Amino acid sequence: MGKFGFIIHPLCISDFSRKFPFAERIPEGVMKKITERLPPIRVSEITGIESPAGSAEGCFVAVPLLPEQMLGLPEELVRGRILKACRMAQGMGAQIVGLGAFTSVVGDKGLSIAEGLEIPVTTGNSYTVATALEAVRKACSAVGKTLGDSEIVIVGANGSIGSACAKILAPEARFLTLVSRDMEKLEQLAGEIMQLTGLAVHTTNRTEGPLKRADVVITVSSSVDTIIMPEHLKRGAIVCDVARPRDVSAKVSQLRKDVLIIEGGVVKVPGNVNFNFSFGLPPGMCYACMAETMILAMEGRFENYSIGNRLEPERVKEIWKLGKKHGFTLAGIKNPNGFTAYKELEKRV
Repeated sequence: MGKFGFIIHPLCISDFSRKFPFAERIPEGVMKKITERLPPIRVSEITGIESPAGSAEGCFVAVPLLPEQMLGLPEELVRGRILKACRMAQGMGAQIVGLGAFTSVVGDKGLSIAEGLEIPVTTGNSYTVATALEAVRKACSAVGKTLGDSEIVIVGANGSIGSACAKILAPEARFLTLVSRDMEKLEQLAGEIMQLTGLAVHTTNRTEGPLKRADVVITVSSSVDTIIMPEHLKRGAIVCDVARPRDVSAKVSQLRKDVLIIEGGVVKVPGNVNFNFSFGLPPGMCYACMAETMILAMEGRFENYSIGNRLEPERVKEIWKLGKKHGFTLAGIKNPNGFTAYKELEKRV
């Protein structure tokens, strides 16, 4: 049986109340000051992950910092908190540790965290890419779209997830636009894609124009605020929001019934898993970044896996196959209002 740890953190102040109900009575500004001083917290033990091919158990450890604190506080301080959390997980028996949400974004995407630990590290981003792309393909198929004939836009394309999505989609795409703030890096990525596939992609640091033309959007920025609003999207668009916190405003699902918003990377865990903690998904389901850590533990692959600024497409394909081997499956299409069966999607767009 493989053992793993997974590092989480609150995405908003209200997340604290899931573990500490008293937090609801504390003003937000005061709560932020408190969290800056809090050490990592043991959240729960995870049991019941099992398939005919293997089993695993693990733990959640929390770094009690919000996204804006992860990005705004001194990097050395934040990295130190993450390292302490990882060591706590190791002390609880973890043989590999996964970095969740903004703990995987800070600094160099896990490289320095891996250097400071005796156990390997993954961000879970390879399986996040694999499941997000599979969800997009299934959604397109259900509503009669094909990726080859769609205008595809990737927001946050310079990140490890966005660039991997771009490289994997490029061979089957005809119209691909990459959006990110750093145009120099974006042009480098576009050049790589041209060399690999011959596809000339459009690059821009502006979102509004490309979004208005897009049939399919994959958004995975590291913004702490929502960046996609109802007026930005084309009628009939499919938008896969992989970012945490979400890139797509809640107003989109409220006001735009003519578009389909799906959350990338939600999977069903094999066995009778008990997380002993609620992170907002139905029982037995988790995010793909968590699942990658579980899969590696079940497989006995105790090695650094998805770290650094660039993911290897071959690893994305490998972890998808390993997930299938161990019985991990897509949990259906998750939108802001819950889960939708693929066969029901044709009624939406």
